[in-house]
Amino acid sequence: VMPQDIQAPDGRLILPQVQTIRELLDRKCVVTCCTTDELDDALSQCKEPPKLIITDSQVFDRVYEKKPEKSLLTSFSILFAAYKGDIDYYVESAKAIDRLTENSRVLIAECCTHAPLEEDIGRVKIPRFLRKKAGEGLTIDMTAGADFPENLEDYDLVIQCGACMFNRKFVLARTARAKAAGVPMTNYGVTIAHLKGILDKVETGAGKEARGQ
Repeated sequence: VMPQDIQAPDGRLILPQVQTIRELLDRKCVVTCCTTDELDDALSQCKEPPKLIITDSQVFDRVYEKKPEKSLLTSFSILFAAYKGDIDYYVESAKAIDRLTENSRVLIAECCTHAPLEEDIGRVKIPRFLRKKAGEGLTIDMTAGADFPENLEDYDLVIQCGACMFNRKFVLARTARAKAAGVPMTNYGVTIAHLKGILDKVETGAGKEARGQ
């Protein structure tokens, strides 16, 4: 399920979608793609419920409400968290979201350096969700590309994007630094699923070896 909203680039899919679709095709899966508005039609044309529904994290709640009971649900961001990062640590760290207050400090670390658009997920939507929950005084710092602060111990939570532009070694090195500083670290998809109250209802791969499955 791939919303083609203002953030979607003209004439192409974003890299996580391309890489995921290619991986599924290599595994001989039948892949059906649709936008959020076309989800009902896409499901009605399936003879059997899809085994797995992969969605953009931003529409997690809308897709969850419509998914067949037997279909598993995850997001592109969570898939990349399991593929490139430490999904167990990310899921455990999501609990820190509930401990945030107006006096807390959060780092949002985006790996690419794209020009932000209106309603950007990392710069607009997630900060809005967090401040609605913790209070408008919540301090949120933003980094992009290879920038990653030395003073991680000053943060109460680090939230990273899916890191489609970086390799697993790079992402795990960041995660190791957060662990060494005693700072919870999670990613966009896990964060949104937690904030929507459905993290325990989506497929994350936590608690098992997710890579290669």
